[in-house]
Amino acid sequence: MAEQKPKVTLIGRCLAEMGLEFVYEGDAQECKTCKLLKVCHNLQPGKKYQVVGIRKNTDQGCPVHLGGICAVEVIEAPVVTLIPADRAILNSRIHYESPCTRTDCRSYALCHPDGIIDGEKYMIARVLGNAPEICERGRTLKLVELRPVV
Repeated sequence: MAEQKPKVTLIGRCLAEMGLEFVYEGDAQECKTCKLLKVCHNLQPGKKYQVVGIRKNTDQGCPVHLGGICAVEVIEAPVVTLIPADRAILNSRIHYESPCTRTDCRSYALCHPDGIIDGEKYMIARVLGNAPEICERGRTLKLVELRPVV
């Protein structure tokens, strides 16, 4: 698999820790007139990212983040999810489609994890095993770690 090239973005100073994983949700109303809008909001909403580097001496004031913001390097983070067992082939590429829409299911959070987007391409980086709960619809599911296709 090709190594991801880190992307530089800005996050709250108090959040800037190596290894931090977060789902980018988009900008706030206060961001609309900020001169740093394009650097601060250069990630894709709904995707999960991981901080892999913190740039020194990049602190800036910010009306949204207490303590200001700083520059960090991020990559798209892997996401753990459930997929049909017949698609859980190590190193294969898939277009992610959540296997179920039942919001009352015990496995709903694993079938619809934060940070993954339906229809996007991912690679199955690890097959972690069987689903922790039996599927209420009778499907055989596997727990996998997906990485974005770069």
